[in-house]
Amino acid sequence: MPTTPYASALIVGAGPGLGASLARTFARDGMRVIVAARGHDQLETIARETGASALTCDATDVAAVAALFDAATDQLGAAPAVVVYNASQRVRGAFVDVDPVAVARAVSVTAYGAFLVAQQAARRMLPRREGAILFTGASAGVKGYPQSAAFAMGKFALRGLAQSMARELAPQGIHVGHVVIDGAIRPRADAADGGKDDRLDPDAIASTYLHLLAQPRNAWTWEIEVRPWVEKF
Repeated sequence: MPTTPYASALIVGAGPGLGASLARTFARDGMRVIVAARGHDQLETIARETGASALTCDATDVAAVAALFDAATDQLGAAPAVVVYNASQRVRGAFVDVDPVAVARAVSVTAYGAFLVAQQAARRMLPRREGAILFTGASAGVKGYPQSAAFAMGKFALRGLAQSMARELAPQGIHVGHVVIDGAIRPRADAADGGKDDRLDPDAIASTYLHLLAQPRNAWTWEIEVRPWVEKF
């Protein structure tokens, strides 16, 4: 039996780690899943494993994001009931040396792309007054680390976007959630770690997303943190 009321999901920024785990988890719960990313190669394995459909999209391009939602709606027969924005980009380096062009691109992928995807999702959910939009955040969105200005800028903006949307859209029936990933994620759910459990299991993270989607609207969470038991905070 499905644990959530949602029939379909679109995961933007899907890859072999958390994106793949989200696709598997949602598919097991009975949702029809579409995964999207800039390149198609990384989506083929996820599609084979989960039965998901795969679409390509540059999340920072206004027209491409609108076309993605049109294509997803055509495939599903209705607009996606759940939309997850899982894309981000990092640029590391000393603040005085980091490339401004690379920083602009990283912030665009992490934050502006999230805005474009969420706006298209909300436009389609509001007439039904139901749906869920979830964002993959990071500890960088609540504390800025040295030599990580671009990631901090993007993730702080993402968190602000999610909070603003939750306050505006929750009273209109749209569940907006921001998941703070505080710690390193294993590259795959089956990656060995010697039993230490010192890195986040992507399948375990995905189960938290499913928990958010299963919440009744009289007890919605807009933000939740997940971290390994050894992580300081």
